[in-house]
Amino acid sequence: MATEKTTPNWKKATIPYQHPDVKRSLWQLVNTLVPFAILFYLMYISLNVSYWLTLALGILAAGLLVRIFIIFHDCCHGSFFKSPKANRIVGYITGILTFTPYERWKHDHSIHHATAGDLDRRGVGDVMTLTVDEYQALAPMKRFGYRLFRHPLIMFTVGPIYVFIISHRFVLRSAGKRERMSVIITNLAVLAMVSLLILVMGWREYLLVHVPIIVIGTTAGVWLFYVQHNYEGSYWTRHSSWDFVTAGFKGCSYYKLPRILQWFTGNIGFHHIHHLNPRIPNYKLEACYKENEIFQQIKPLTIRNSLKSLNLRLWDEPSKRMVGLAALKRRPPETTPVA
Repeated sequence: MATEKTTPNWKKATIPYQHPDVKRSLWQLVNTLVPFAILFYLMYISLNVSYWLTLALGILAAGLLVRIFIIFHDCCHGSFFKSPKANRIVGYITGILTFTPYERWKHDHSIHHATAGDLDRRGVGDVMTLTVDEYQALAPMKRFGYRLFRHPLIMFTVGPIYVFIISHRFVLRSAGKRERMSVIITNLAVLAMVSLLILVMGWREYLLVHVPIIVIGTTAGVWLFYVQHNYEGSYWTRHSSWDFVTAGFKGCSYYKLPRILQWFTGNIGFHHIHHLNPRIPNYKLEACYKENEIFQQIKPLTIRNSLKSLNLRLWDEPSKRMVGLAALKRRPPETTPVA
């Protein structure tokens, strides 16, 4: 198990990479936003040719939408620019493009980083995951609700739309003033953006162009977030034994993607490094991995192997591993269902 004692060099290894390069950040903005705008326009033009062509272009645009979200993500960590003001401005802009309020998401995501893999601090910025005993203690209807929520056909279709289009429009009553204002500002900006596009393109054309981008892009985004923490060999434990370094090395995957997908996803596959030091800009994660053997000890998660995670729904505390619902047939419930 990786701990502060057994991996004393991880901090020293990441520090040289945690400083943003303004030129590289600006270039990433250019090579992401400009192609996205061009593809959006080409999709609109292609409606007069073939909608199959529109959808083909939409796949590329959706990939760029994921890349825009990675830039947004870096801004939330304060790692895209040295200037907090620059991070905030670009964060708000990219947040509007991805329908995500900057301050609200930044707040929730920081909690996720501080609690990933902690069974006693679940519920903010993560994918809801129950233990086997917790699931078996639920009433039948609540079990059904959990199974429905964790089913791939729901999680990767309805789920992304709910999160990005509906959930991001609201804040909890306990949210701070900054988080509330970010939701209001983002909602107004999204309304203005969509209204302008409909005015220029027409509502039918707008829906035919933007909806496929949003659906494909958000689905890919949710999948990436899901597979980064839900896979064979992942890490969950109670707070008394929780360890930040172990959560980074063992609870976050190294998702080894083909080169083109690695580019579209902004190197987020090096997620174990990102969790250990979120101050590293996305464009420096690969170099950090290649130049430090300590991070290469993590077994890569390939696309093929990652598909197995679709069947993993629960954390089994005795065996310390993710299991599917089929495993429950071999294990009788230990508690009485509760309403």
